[in-house]
Amino acid sequence: MDFQLQGKVAVVTGATANIGRAIALDLAVEGAALILVGRDAQAGARLVEDCRQRRAADAVFVAADLIDPASPAKVLEAAEAIGPIAVLVNNVGGNVDQGLFVDSDPGKWMADIDLNFGTVLRMTHAVLPGMIARKTGAIVNVGSTAALVGDYMLPVYSAAKGAVHSFTVVLAKEVGQHGIRVNAIAPYATIPTDPASLSAGSRFNPETGVFSKGQASVSEEDRAIRQRRTFVGKPFASPEEMAAMATFLASGRASFITGQVYPVDGGALL
Repeated sequence: MDFQLQGKVAVVTGATANIGRAIALDLAVEGAALILVGRDAQAGARLVEDCRQRRAADAVFVAADLIDPASPAKVLEAAEAIGPIAVLVNNVGGNVDQGLFVDSDPGKWMADIDLNFGTVLRMTHAVLPGMIARKTGAIVNVGSTAALVGDYMLPVYSAAKGAVHSFTVVLAKEVGQHGIRVNAIAPYATIPTDPASLSAGSRFNPETGVFSKGQASVSEEDRAIRQRRTFVGKPFASPEEMAAMATFLASGRASFITGQVYPVDGGALL
């Protein structure tokens, strides 16, 4: 199936780990030219090589932390050497902290919001003028099922991802007149299976990830509240399953789809 992505320039943020890495590799198979954004330079170099081996038209890594307001300009500078940006995948996100809201540190609230929502605003604001001028473009935001049901012990993260979903809908209304589509996926419990996807910044990294901390303090009641089940024969999703939906929404095959948020949840929210 031709996804009509051959030679098109696609930016993937948070590209060195988990879902972002899987999306980058999926777009590489479709022959896209990739601008891969992340903080881990070593993981970025490995990813560039992997993308080129999968027949990406081109692949470059931009070492940038999108929390920094100056970072989107670095991405646009890299694009000048490759071509006009046709696809933006806003994948950066994660968890600064976890726990009950009553015990949360107010000093960390804005960090969670900025990581999951502020980065989306900054990167989207940077690429939109070019897309509007060319009257074409596709934006795919990575939200979360947490925004739909509220992930227990991740209150600020869930709220920030809810903002990503709402922003997706309203932006689609604004830019549709310019030939730009905006959609989002809402992943559920996506666990990386490839050790190469565990960059230093991954929340699943056993040494540095937030999910590796504080597990001993989680009570049985907490675990019971978190419990959900899927209906696809396995409890967790793979990054590749998220990438499949993101690649479709970025592609010409989804030309009549905009303003939508698609849960990829294995039926867990049923």
